[in-house]
Amino acid sequence: MSHQPEGIAKLTWNDPATGERHEFVLVECASASIGRSPDNDICIPDRHVSRGHAVINFRNGVFTITDLGSANGTFVNDRKISGPYVLAHGDIIRLYVPVLHFSAIVSEEEVDRAFKTKTVILPAKGLARPRLLVTHGPQEGAEFILDKDTVTIGRVTADATWEITLNDRAISRPHCRLRFQNNTWTLQDLGSANGTLLNGQPVGATPLPLKDGDVITAGSTTMLFRLAAV
Repeated sequence: MSHQPEGIAKLTWNDPATGERHEFVLVECASASIGRSPDNDICIPDRHVSRGHAVINFRNGVFTITDLGSANGTFVNDRKISGPYVLAHGDIIRLYVPVLHFSAIVSEEEVDRAFKTKTVILPAKGLARPRLLVTHGPQEGAEFILDKDTVTIGRVTADATWEITLNDRAISRPHCRLRFQNNTWTLQDLGSANGTLLNGQPVGATPLPLKDGDVITAGSTTMLFRLAAV
């Protein structure tokens, strides 16, 4: 019999329209995207919520939340966040209007219920090709499958040879590169004019490893890196 992962955090929110309570359990190393689009791990169909609004990641033993360039911002305990913010038990997350409660206490009964209702969020297995989801910028809502082991991102031009072209004037020609080697995806800047950020930190010419749920900023474009769930 396989061992069931232990829940180490939970998110709850009440639908403001129906009053229905929703509960999600997160396990160690899980990442959860939150937004209005139904392809998010946690879908909140509220007009104040962006299609891709925020992401919660498990990093170095703690959960962090990062805004994805949302139109109305992400708030924790009524303070607007910028960059990854470490979550603590009892924190109140507000997506402008909708409110979510973060708890670091999860009972066995809650874990069992989450597995039965398919509201448990597990780490990505990464066995299929990963995706880049544009959450902010001129091409918001676009999705790119990384179907090659080397993928270069650059601005749209008549003679562009890179795999992903973005209609963003702040993007260089080319801008940055993702590469799969030694069983790990990495990100490096290609000497771009406006730089590349990974979870709010500058990326240089030295490739940095990518994890599921990482946030990449290039020019005016914000992208969410997602490993495949299967």
